[in-house]
Amino acid sequence: MATTPGTEPQTSPEISRPEQEREQNREDIFNLFRTWGHLQATLDPLGQFLPPEPFPIAPPEGEVTAEARRFYCGNIGAEFMHIGNMERRQWLQSQMEQVPTADPARQARNLTQLIKAELFEQVIQSRYLGTKRFSLEGLTVLIPFLDAIFESSAPLGVESSVFAMSHRGRLNVMTNTVGRSASDVFAKFEDVNPRSVLGGGDVKYHVGATGTYTSPEGRQINLHLASNPSHLEAVDPVALGRARAKQMRLDIYAADNSFGKDKVLPMIIHGDAAFAGQGIFAELLVLAALPGYEVGGTIHVIVNNLLGFTALPEESNASRYASDLAKRLPIPIFHVNAEDPDAVIRVATLAAEYRHKFHSDIVIDLVGYRRHGHSEVDDPTVTQPRRYAAIKDHPVLYNIYAKQLGVDPSAEVAALQQHFLDDQKTASHAEHKPRLAELPKYWAPYRGGDFETSYEVTTGLPADRIAELVHLSTQAPEGFHVHPKVKKLFEQRLEMGAGKRPFDYGMAELVAYASLLLKGFPVRLSGQDSQRGTFNQRHAVMIDIETEQRWAPLAHMAPDQARFEVYNSMLSEAAVLGFDYGYSRDYPEALVLWEAQFGDFANGAQIIIDQFISASESKWGLLSGIVMLLPHGYEGQGPEHSSARIERFLQLAAHDNIQINQPSTAAQYFHLLRRQVMRLWRKPLIVFTPKSMLRHPDASSTLADFAAPHYLEVLPDNSVKDPRRLLLCSGKIGHNLRVEREKRKDMSVGIIFIEQLYPFPAAEVQEAIDQHASAQEIVWVQEEPANMGAHTYIMPLLKTLTGNRALTAVKRSASASPATGSAKAHELEEKTLIDLAFGTLPR
Repeated sequence: MATTPGTEPQTSPEISRPEQEREQNREDIFNLFRTWGHLQATLDPLGQFLPPEPFPIAPPEGEVTAEARRFYCGNIGAEFMHIGNMERRQWLQSQMEQVPTADPARQARNLTQLIKAELFEQVIQSRYLGTKRFSLEGLTVLIPFLDAIFESSAPLGVESSVFAMSHRGRLNVMTNTVGRSASDVFAKFEDVNPRSVLGGGDVKYHVGATGTYTSPEGRQINLHLASNPSHLEAVDPVALGRARAKQMRLDIYAADNSFGKDKVLPMIIHGDAAFAGQGIFAELLVLAALPGYEVGGTIHVIVNNLLGFTALPEESNASRYASDLAKRLPIPIFHVNAEDPDAVIRVATLAAEYRHKFHSDIVIDLVGYRRHGHSEVDDPTVTQPRRYAAIKDHPVLYNIYAKQLGVDPSAEVAALQQHFLDDQKTASHAEHKPRLAELPKYWAPYRGGDFETSYEVTTGLPADRIAELVHLSTQAPEGFHVHPKVKKLFEQRLEMGAGKRPFDYGMAELVAYASLLLKGFPVRLSGQDSQRGTFNQRHAVMIDIETEQRWAPLAHMAPDQARFEVYNSMLSEAAVLGFDYGYSRDYPEALVLWEAQFGDFANGAQIIIDQFISASESKWGLLSGIVMLLPHGYEGQGPEHSSARIERFLQLAAHDNIQINQPSTAAQYFHLLRRQVMRLWRKPLIVFTPKSMLRHPDASSTLADFAAPHYLEVLPDNSVKDPRRLLLCSGKIGHNLRVEREKRKDMSVGIIFIEQLYPFPAAEVQEAIDQHASAQEIVWVQEEPANMGAHTYIMPLLKTLTGNRALTAVKRSASASPATGSAKAHELEEKTLIDLAFGTLPR
């Protein structure tokens, strides 16, 4: 029988050969159970699913086999032999191969928490019959499990925890773990003062909560349960991004974030069907192990009902366990029968210690059942009649556990029940919706809501300061071998700083970052190929052509500067954008940017955009200053490399929830980035960045442009007098129109750039139009098809501003696809657009 590498028993010359053989035989048998013992563990409390399976190799009968079976085939099933690291495997073996000892104090605490968890649900059921609550009944062991996680983590240095969870048991956790009063949670069912959230707010089992956990020894951990939508796993990267930000706040100057990792514990509580089925979690598993996104390990908990709404396990996942997805990484997985509280607490303690010791993820699969339907108004007997016949007569866990302990819980049950009933009575008289979460103090200076002019700031810098920033952001260490092309580029950038060459977008962006970093604003940029830039335009990181050592000049400008981070992300949109959004939620003073490789690819993160970026303030009162950089522009590159879907973001815009901008010059981009973090108004910023215009002379800027006081939301046309026609546009098409006007020498046409599409700068647009009172034709011109771009959004707005003047639009014909795949067809379309914009027939 083969021995797994790294697990060979240590022998010495003094041990006889027969003894060596016995030791080897013992090790072989134990390795068999270490690898396959979980197949014969007793996991489903109802005995319906996960029946025992034979080992691929049958173990011999005998005392050693019996011993190994006791360790690995009880109510805990362990999977860790796929981990390549020998130290980690041996540590897990040592933990599993111990005989646990009973702790009466811990068991009494478990019983109390099981009673609380059960009675909380029963009071809601009796007082708010027919209302959705996503009960924890059948898995109430989650409450003592979480208590044990935090109790074990506190002496290891954990001071705060950011955790996310799906609906099931969320209200229970708010009360019995986070520490919100039951009356506050019950008040959510009363739904008082509905006018306060007309058009906003969220259902009670989506909102977040904050509180403080206190261990029996008096140690405290600040808890934050993150808000999340019905897209159950979408919150996962958000929670880890938040944890990373909290860790970085503690580790302002630490390069490896080691201190923060031990102080902030991230945890995600999943449902079994969502864990197996929603792909964003698969992205996150890998992401959280990569530089720039690691959080020192996450504790993943599966609240496993063995049902996904009405779907059976074999309909939800294609293998034995819902957790099998996690085996793509070298992390341990523990399956635990949720009706063995002592086993659950043992695994919770092991998980906390493993995460701390190895800074690694760990998965705990709590296998139980769901006492009611998916929601309490659903009848599960229609789809699982046999299972629910068994559940109907199955005793609640606290009674099972009390019987095992030999105690009578009736007095404690009566007292706790009365406590919850009193809280419910208090809630019935509530006049206002309670707030279940408090924002950290670092959010105090920042504002949301509608924009006010008092929020505006001056973003311009004088020429000598710009020159200094250019110099600082283009320096390499002595002896660093810079690529000849990059070296030439940096020489050109120094000429920009000296006023000898106009600035392109790439340099304007880096100067904006440099100016913020030296003023104490951290900058974090991540995305696919963001260090160099998809279009070879950024070069925020130099690479030594001999050693491939990397150097980021912006990170080494001054000893007291803020932290600069730029990461090439994995090939993911949803998980990475979710992570960076989460990071922005706990680092409001930082400029946090996510860049799409092409703006078209942002739709891979549409759930994050819809559920968090555009709606988090309306639903949960949570602000974010995340910046999305989306390359956009029609250059004949086909339907997946043209449009960042301006129309989708405009459709999501209301009540000043987001900012949507398309800066048309390098200096405008500079001012926009500085404005985003310098003013205290915190809103997501969507920037449609250029591609072919990155280095185009028409989009370049002079040193003087950087000294302008602030970002201009509208660029009027001061180069024409008494034009007959005004063309209003945004982005690249405006530069094309200017080039054509110069070629035609037709100064009877004015061209106005609308740089900010939302919030719509109505007064500035009106002023730019009224500047040319003689113009009787107003034309909105866009590259995108009629059913895309800003057309349907902006035309009604322009109608209110143009009065009796003729208003029309030039755009591509409505289309199911955003752009043609033919470069020649694109040229024909572009030519036709421009001819129509100038009022001439297509040639």
